[in-house]
Amino acid sequence: MSKTSKKIWNICSMFIVVIVVLLAILLFAGRFIGLNVYTVLSGSMEPDIATGSLLYAKKPDLSSLKPGDVITFKLAEGFIVTHRIVEILPDENDSSAFYCITKGDANQTSDANPVHSSNIIGEAVFSLPKLGFLVSYIQNPPGLYVSIAVGAFLALFMMVPDIVNIFTVEKQKQGKHCS
Repeated sequence: MSKTSKKIWNICSMFIVVIVVLLAILLFAGRFIGLNVYTVLSGSMEPDIATGSLLYAKKPDLSSLKPGDVITFKLAEGFIVTHRIVEILPDENDSSAFYCITKGDANQTSDANPVHSSNIIGEAVFSLPKLGFLVSYIQNPPGLYVSIAVGAFLALFMMVPDIVNIFTVEKQKQGKHCS
């Protein structure tokens, strides 16, 4: 390989590595600082949190929650939802617990069922638009298979200069023996 093509190859390789590392950081680094990552699947919180966003949520301090805060919670059906608190009501059976009336920003009315404080699993910190689509795609087939194939291709892509160099050195060695 010529010096120019090696430089171009190295720049392309470095660019790909940086992209892969940034994606890994976006997906996994938040967990090291106590953030959970969720993919937003509906438009109920638009425009503040767009469909397809990656949502980062921290473990909530239940005593500091107030109307206007955006929380992530579990529904009885096992779904995870992120909506804004509209009102907080006491739990008459447990003085340490409460209920939240929630509403999606894009929804006209509040949610039908109040959210018990025991079902609150996060408080929204920030979101990254569109990245949730990518994450959702690579977590399920066929996207999982595509991401594995891309990873294998990138590994081979990174080795090409070394492979070319080996063949070049071998060719040079063979040329020296023939003379």
